[in-house]
Amino acid sequence: MDAVLEILRGLAGSEDSLRLLFIGIASATVLVLALGISFLVLGAVDPVRRRIDDLGFRDEEETSGRMLVNVQTLLGPVTKYVLPKDEIERSKVTQQLVHAGFRGPMALQIYYAIKAFGAIFLPVVVVIASQWTPSYTSGEIAIAALFAGGLGLLAPTSVLPRLVEARLKKLRNGFPDALDLMVVSVEAGLGLSQAIQRVADELGVSHPELALELALVNAEVRAGVDRMTALRNLADRTGLDDLRGLVSLLVQTLRFGTGIADSLRVYSEEFRDRRMQKAEEVAATMGTRMMFPLVLFLFPGFFVVAVGPAILSLMKAFSSM
Repeated sequence: MDAVLEILRGLAGSEDSLRLLFIGIASATVLVLALGISFLVLGAVDPVRRRIDDLGFRDEEETSGRMLVNVQTLLGPVTKYVLPKDEIERSKVTQQLVHAGFRGPMALQIYYAIKAFGAIFLPVVVVIASQWTPSYTSGEIAIAALFAGGLGLLAPTSVLPRLVEARLKKLRNGFPDALDLMVVSVEAGLGLSQAIQRVADELGVSHPELALELALVNAEVRAGVDRMTALRNLADRTGLDDLRGLVSLLVQTLRFGTGIADSLRVYSEEFRDRRMQKAEEVAATMGTRMMFPLVLFLFPGFFVVAVGPAILSLMKAFSSM
């Protein structure tokens, strides 16, 4: 800690120079934020746009498209400084964003802009808050600002995998119901596209994430995308192994011309067996998982009830002697 303080003092020259440096960074950050907010405010109070809004000629899609253009305009000058140069890293992060449900054209730019904003904004907050804590030295404030900047830079990296896991869990929970409904729909005489749309409509309330993914398949087919390509896109968007297996089964069924109902019934039975095996595996480990709650919570209470009266009797006997 002392070595870090000495290095910071050596780079800044003195504590006053270090404080001036942080004040300059805070001022630059506030200036950039003020310019961005001013651009948004000027666009919102434009009389032409306000007149169009009053007339009611702008629908929701146009409004969302204009907001996207505004975001692109704000992030455009800093995109080349924020985005990583490595194409592999960009592809990996883009895939994680898609699996987390963020499929917008500016998702990658917004993600890295949040990281950059956190790395800049949190140190500024620390520097501003240090004005009410005069007991801390400039070196300690500098270390706290660096720590806050690292936290703002690493927080999105740790939050994104959790969002991916949460969404995969929701998709995995809704997949058995979707598979059973698809088997029933196909056996009732519906085609594959109609069955997928029917399942998407039925799951719109209970499992909206999976229903949206299934509805996107039909939307791509109606837009002219090949059915096999649309099914593969479904597997790539979700990243769920169960859905990937279902998509592979449907692609093979369409390619070789076999019965969809028979294939879905076989896969449904196989999936039920797999789900039962997973449940049995979890049940087999339940004894080990219950050991720690028993030791920490149940055994102390048991010993208090069983041994407590004897200890009280002994204490009473010794106190009367």
